[in-house]
Amino acid sequence: MVAVAFLFTACDDDSKTLSQEQEIDMSDFYVYTDGDDGSVVKSANSKDKLKTCHTMNVLNRQLSENPGQAKKMYDIEYQTRKFLAAKGKPDKPGNGGGGNNDGGDDVDVAPIDDGLGIIKIPVHVNVLYSNSSQNVSDNQIQAQIDVLNTDFRNNNSNISMLPSGSTFVNDVTDTEIEFLFNASSDITRKSTSISAWSTNDDMKKSSRGGIDPTSPNTTLNIWICNISGGILGYAQFPGGPASTDGIVVAPQYFGTTGYVSAPFDGGRTATHEVGHYLNLRHIWGDGRCNRDDFVSDTPTSDRPNYGCPGYPTAHCRSTDMTMNYMDYTNDDCMNMYSEGQKTRMRAIFQVGGPRETMAN
Repeated sequence: MVAVAFLFTACDDDSKTLSQEQEIDMSDFYVYTDGDDGSVVKSANSKDKLKTCHTMNVLNRQLSENPGQAKKMYDIEYQTRKFLAAKGKPDKPGNGGGGNNDGGDDVDVAPIDDGLGIIKIPVHVNVLYSNSSQNVSDNQIQAQIDVLNTDFRNNNSNISMLPSGSTFVNDVTDTEIEFLFNASSDITRKSTSISAWSTNDDMKKSSRGGIDPTSPNTTLNIWICNISGGILGYAQFPGGPASTDGIVVAPQYFGTTGYVSAPFDGGRTATHEVGHYLNLRHIWGDGRCNRDDFVSDTPTSDRPNYGCPGYPTAHCRSTDMTMNYMDYTNDDCMNMYSEGQKTRMRAIFQVGGPRETMAN
């Protein structure tokens, strides 16, 4: 509560200094979330193998451990909304597709020209293994990078699964983000006696896997290691500590070939986590119907979806975008980022954004 009070006191101070010509509405912004509160069982070890991402729990921990991180995330959100406003988009971008519990129509977001062209992100992969299965092959790693490029450029063959009558057909987009990787130079491998890691970022210490010396300013760091508790992966949002920036994915959910486990053998765990790394929230906003993911063309919902739900699946009086990469559905049933999500991701590469140097 003290941290939250500090954040909004700081926010009030900032609002006094906003330029008169453009005051940005931040009234709906939040940092702490419900996380995985145990109300829904999400374990990859369960009979049904339900997807579980631990990103929001890690965010809550980091906010408690790092004074000032909440303020950094507020500033990043402010910069994002200022960019949207300058492009003629709403500066309070949430509540799309039936938000505010009004059951409204889907919101279509028009593309914008942000002047950046194709953004190319270098990738470095750190493999920590305690047995030969966890020491995933170069081919498995390359297969995952290929999936990232396929998904972010909207070349996913799953797109044919989106019903022709779906209200979301017009929302699917090419994010114009690509990932650069060379298996001969961009992999670090380290044998370890630790068979399963927690989500306390210990695998990122220099004695474990370390972080690529050129990052985090220019490189996406990925750690592949077995994670305890049946967790598939987690990411760090922009604004977190530089020494732990990147994503973590369990080896059996990384890539499409080799040591992979169905139904999460399509590489979408990394696609999901990179979405967080590029400042996307879960599609349901990690709360009830009044919580939002700050994207205007993704519908309001109050829960994740699992498996391969039929269309339409509705909560909060609107149809869920179950096929979005930021939900929890099976890999084979994910097939899209929305135009609004694209704009939100690309905002962090703009001048003054937290990942500006990656685009320059």
